[in-house]
Amino acid sequence: MADIVVLHHALGRTPGVRGFAAELTAAGHTVTVPDLFDGRTFDTVEAGVAHAQSIGFPTVVERAALAVAGLPPEQVYLGFSLGVVPAQQLAQTRAGARGAVLCHACIPPSEFGGWPPGVPVRVHAAEHDPYFTGDGDAAAARALVAEVPDAQLALYPGDGHLFAEPASPDHDPAAAAVLRVRVLQFLATGCKAG
Repeated sequence: MADIVVLHHALGRTPGVRGFAAELTAAGHTVTVPDLFDGRTFDTVEAGVAHAQSIGFPTVVERAALAVAGLPPEQVYLGFSLGVVPAQQLAQTRAGARGAVLCHACIPPSEFGGWPPGVPVRVHAAEHDPYFTGDGDAAAARALVAEVPDAQLALYPGDGHLFAEPASPDHDPAAAAVLRVRVLQFLATGCKAG
């Protein structure tokens, strides 16, 4: 079983994010879900991003780093959208990472000094998500898959950004179910052994 840090999207640490984490816990994993927004949640991605901008994206990343500082280094970092930034940074820079799951976003690995050898990564996104395709995330994900031996990109039908989040108008229950299955399979078979 894996130790996993789940980092929330711009809507905050919603019941949907906590529910996803609870499913991982029910499968036998140890899950930590830091609250990067100090209890605040938002109804729209735009409002959540505006909040992140107001406190500063470096603050969001720093809060994630502080939240994991006391955890063992052997973590899998799973981020949803905005949470991909700290998840990817931690996977790339915190020694001992066992893997990364990047949902709805991907940052060029060069932003954090290149992808570490032996750390598997999975990227999940909707095929026509305007955030993913229009903000450079799709290109970053394809480059990551081309560069990293144990990287995979899974594209889902549709254009919903937060398709795995029940509180989002983008929610797609069928795609969300496939995502959960794939994440659980990755945790069971794809993560670096300790």
